[in-house]
Amino acid sequence: MDNPQLLRIQENLKLLKLNRTSQQLELLLQEASKNEVSYSDFLDKLLQEELSLKCEKQMALNTALAKLPFIKTLEAFDFSFQPSIDPKIVRELATCSFIDRAENLVLLGPPGVGKSHLSVALGLKAIQKKYRTLFTPAAALIVNLNKAYAENRLEEKLKYYCVPKLLIIDEIGYVPVDVHGAHLLFQLISRRYERGSIIL
Repeated sequence: MDNPQLLRIQENLKLLKLNRTSQQLELLLQEASKNEVSYSDFLDKLLQEELSLKCEKQMALNTALAKLPFIKTLEAFDFSFQPSIDPKIVRELATCSFIDRAENLVLLGPPGVGKSHLSVALGLKAIQKKYRTLFTPAAALIVNLNKAYAENRLEEKLKYYCVPKLLIIDEIGYVPVDVHGAHLLFQLISRRYERGSIIL
């Protein structure tokens, strides 16, 4: 690319952090010329591409910040394997309206029936809808709260767990909790009451 105008456009795109367009500028211009695309259609396509890239990056970042143990979607959930779960209720939960209302969700059942899969899949739906989400195993949560209490940082740790609009606490029934741990967990749940949703 030895055209000074194109070089300047490419530099400006980089300064504006429009990286996808900057990298594909020559190809995009050739396609637009070949297909006789109007200026507004060309600009619309460029902006859609950049927006798509930014959304992908934001989704990847929010998924990483959520600390999900694995990525499993609702679409991959086998409802025939678990006929006691009503797909209509799960589809309603996937709209995340329960998060809008700061309601909580409790998934009960023996090991291996898909509770963690569903909670992670609902967490992914929440992330897609731009809700800040955090996943934690119950054992790690209680250890972290106890440690923060011992270090006189409980308030700070409670705030950390109260920030996400959706907090997923996994394996809560599998961990014996002493009285002090139960008290700390109760503090967290009462702090989040009507402010943020919890999936247990």
